[in-house]
Parts: sequence; structure tokens; C-alpha cells
Amino acid sequence: MNAARHVPVLLDRVVELLMPSLDRDGATLVDATLGLGGHSEAVLQRCPRARVIGIDRDPAALARSRERLAPFGDRFTGVHAVYDEIPDALAQLDLREADGVLFDLGVSSMQLDLPERGFAYAVDAPLDMRMNPTTGPTAADVLNEYSAADLTRILRDYGEERFARRIADAVVAERAREPFSDSARLVALLYDVIPAPARRTGGHPAKRTFQALRMEVNDELRVLERALPAALESVAVGGRVVVESYHSLEDRMVKRAFTGVTRSEVPDDLPFVPEGQEPPFRLLTRGAEQAPEHERTENPRAASVRLRAVERVRPTSTPRHRRGASR
Repeated sequence: MNAARHVPVLLDRVVELLMPSLDRDGATLVDATLGLGGHSEAVLQRCPRARVIGIDRDPAALARSRERLAPFGDRFTGVHAVYDEIPDALAQLDLREADGVLFDLGVSSMQLDLPERGFAYAVDAPLDMRMNPTTGPTAADVLNEYSAADLTRILRDYGEERFARRIADAVVAERAREPFSDSARLVALLYDVIPAPARRTGGHPAKRTFQALRMEVNDELRVLERALPAALESVAVGGRVVVESYHSLEDRMVKRAFTGVTRSEVPDDLPFVPEGQEPPFRLLTRGAEQAPEHERTENPRAASVRLRAVERVRPTSTPRHRRGASR
């Protein structure tokens, strides 16, 4: 297994943010996007009093992470679920809340490294792109069944593709001749459709289209829209939520969710915030943190990361356990 060679983006900073909430016996981190288990492994090593619940919708990733994290025994529990199902994952283990929740959004290294999954455009493979390959439509289904208008929308919104309409029209025309099934044919179409000057300056011409298809196939933004409030509601006082996002729409959603729970509802002209009306969370990062230059050089995926984190400082309307209380 080669999981160990994949170093997660901003690993040390993520663990640094999580450690204060995990420094007690029985503290629980929910790694909501487990992947190959790199973040979970680092937390289990550096926070010896904590346990980790790892969630992933990909059965293959879950199996490899369980193997990787087996030396930690019952301090690690893997759960096959989507990351908006955090309360259900906690309930399965008779827990009401967690002390930390981590999201590392996007596609995992393992999924990119396995050609048969169809995430990578560098090799010819079936157009699948499902994070859970046992259910749901594939990327080929999207290409072959969506209208030109819907294809344009997802390419523009999820891929931030300037030539979205041109690509969508070409896909509709080409699929009438033969349905799409493999990535090489789609990549060839993109080389034909995207103008040469844009191909020379905008990175690989397939990058944005493949990103858009992956986000649509896996319903990523709608899942995240449900997952963020679920995570915020699930953390105990003193608990932290840390999110790494790689897409402007994802980061915007995270910023909006975090702003909503860290901003006081007291009128601006009031000279103080009355006791009991303080926001339930406080920001731990100034804006969105980015990877340092040396990490961006070593790991291309780090170039687009945006890291945000908050800490719960008081309960909301629902009574919660005090830190250190039995669960």
C-alpha cells in the first residue's frame, strides 16, 4: 500500500488547529472526508488521548484507511457514509457530539491514482467519477443525458470554464454520433473546442471540465451545504471545525456558514454584547489561510487550498455536555 507517500495539504497546520480540542481522554475527531487517512493518522499519532471516526463514501478508500490505521486499534473507527451524515455516524457509536470535525474537500489522491475510477484526464479510462462507485449516475451519464443548457451551467459554475457553452454544444453534437464512454474521447474534444491561446495559458484543457463533472456526479456542493450546519451543530463547547476547500464556491459556502455562527446579532450601535448573546463560535483563522510557497511548489494540489476554522465557545439553544463530562 502506498498511502504513506501521500502527504495531505497543510497537514501540520490542520493538526495544530485541532490539537487543543483533542487534548483530553476520550476526545473525538470526526474526519468527515477520510480518504487515505493521512490526517487521521497524524491526529492519532500526535493526540494520544483522542479517537477518530473516519467517514468516507468510497468503500475502497475506507478499506485502505482501515488497513493503514489498524495499528491504532479501537482508537479509529471507519464509517461508510457521506459527509453530511455526521450526526448519524456519531449516533452509531452512541455519541451525541464530537470535539472536532475536519473536512478536506475534493477528490482524494487514491481516486486520482486509480485510472479505472475515471477522475484523471491524463490516461484513458471509463468516464465514471463516482466517489461511491456502487450507486448513482456516472460522468458518462451526465455527458450523454444532460441538455446543452445544463451542461453549460455545470461547466460554468463548477468548472469556471470560459468556453462552457462551446463545449456543451460540441458534446451534444458528438454524442448524437456515438455516446461518450471513455475519457480520451472527451479530452480530444476539449483540445478541438478550446482555442489554442487558451490551451497554452490556462493549464490542461480538460482540468476544468473534469472538475465540473466530478462535482456534479457526486453532488458535492449540495452535500457540503448540508454538511456544514451538521458539523457545527455536532461539536461540543471547546470543539473545532476545520475545513480545507479547493474551489471558490466551496470556500464561499464555508465563509458564509462560519460568518453566520461567529457574528453577533446585537445591533451595531450597542456599546457591549449582553451576557448570553455572544456568538456561539469564534474564528480561529484570519480569512482563508493558504499553503506556503514551498508546499505549493512541492504539491500542485496545495496551490488552490483555502483553510478556515472555528471554535465553539458557548452552547446554543440545546444543552450540551461540559468538556470532560462523561458521554
